[in-house]
Amino acid sequence: MIRVLIIDDSALVRQLLSHMLSQAEDIEVVGCAEDPYQAREMIKELSPHVLTLDIEMPKMDGIAFLRNLMKLRPMPVVMVSSLTEKGASITLEALSLGAVDFIHKPKKDIATGLIEYKDELLEKIRQAAISRVKPNSPPPPEQEYPTKLKSRVVAIGASTGGTEAIQRLISQLPANFPPIVIAQHIPAAFSASFAKRLDLNSQMTVVEAVGNELLRPGCVYIAPGHCHLAVKRVGVNFHTLLLDTEPVNRHKPSVDVLFDSVADVMGKAAIGVILTGMGRDGAKGLLKMRNEGAHTIAQDEASSVVWGMPGSSVEIGAVCEQLHLDKIATRLLGLLKID
Repeated sequence: MIRVLIIDDSALVRQLLSHMLSQAEDIEVVGCAEDPYQAREMIKELSPHVLTLDIEMPKMDGIAFLRNLMKLRPMPVVMVSSLTEKGASITLEALSLGAVDFIHKPKKDIATGLIEYKDELLEKIRQAAISRVKPNSPPPPEQEYPTKLKSRVVAIGASTGGTEAIQRLISQLPANFPPIVIAQHIPAAFSASFAKRLDLNSQMTVVEAVGNELLRPGCVYIAPGHCHLAVKRVGVNFHTLLLDTEPVNRHKPSVDVLFDSVADVMGKAAIGVILTGMGRDGAKGLLKMRNEGAHTIAQDEASSVVWGMPGSSVEIGAVCEQLHLDKIATRLLGLLKID
C-alpha cells in the first residue's frame, strides 16, 4: 500500500485529490496538510511514502519546503503546478531540487480539470513510490576536451526525471559538441522554459526547435511540448522537422518518432541515448537505431529516477551499453574523438 500525504492550501484541492487517490486499491491517503509547517509534523508522525506538494502556499512556498525536505529527509514528491510560464519555471526548479514529477492544476473549474488528470495522477504516484530519490548534488567538474569532433548527431530521449538528467548531461559537454536533438515528455507550456533553463546552464546553445533548422555543431534542439521532433536530410545537411500528428505511445513529443527518423536518415552516423523515464517510449526507436549501426546508450538503473524507458530498451536488445548518468558525457566524447 502506497501511503500518500497531500499538501495544498486549498481545501477543495485537498478534498478532490484525497477522493481520487483513495479510490485506488493500492493507495492510502494518510493525511492532508494545508501548509508546509503542518506537513512537517505530519511527515514525522505518519511516515508517508509519497507527497503531493502545491507550489504556491502561505507561510512557506513549496519550493522552500522542497529544498529543506531534500536536505533533511529526501523522499518522492509529485508537484501540483499551474500551466503558466511562471508555473513552468518554478516547476522546473522543483524538479532540479529533487521532485520526481508534476501534475497540472487547472486555472478554472478545478474539480472537472483535476478529474481529467486522475489516471495520470495515479500512475505518477505509483511511479514516484518506486523511484530513486537522492539529495541533490552538483555535477562533476568540467574537464578539458579536444576541439576536433566527428560530425555526427546525438539523439536523446527521456521522460520522468529527464529534465534534470538532461541538464546534468548537457552541462558537461563543450561548446563545440556535435548537434543534439532531444525529445523529453513535457507539456507545451513548459518546453520553452526548459530550453531556456538548459541554455543558461550549458556551454552549448540550447533552443526549442521551430522546424527546418540546420543542425549545427554546438547547438541543442528541444522538441516543443505540442509537436513531435524528427530529423530530415536536405542535400548533404540535416534539418529539424516538426510533426503535428497524433501522439505515439500516448506521447507528443514521442521519443520513438525522433529515434525512428534519426535511424532512417543518419544510420550509423548517429548516437542514441535513452535516459530515465516511465513507460516504453523510445525502446523500439533505439533498437532501430542500433540495427542501422548507431551506437546506443541507456542510463543505468542505479542512476535513473524511473528505469522504465531505459529498462525496456535493454530488455529488447536495443542498447550497446548501460552507463551511470555522470559517465555518459565522457563516453560520448570518447566515441566522437578523432583518432
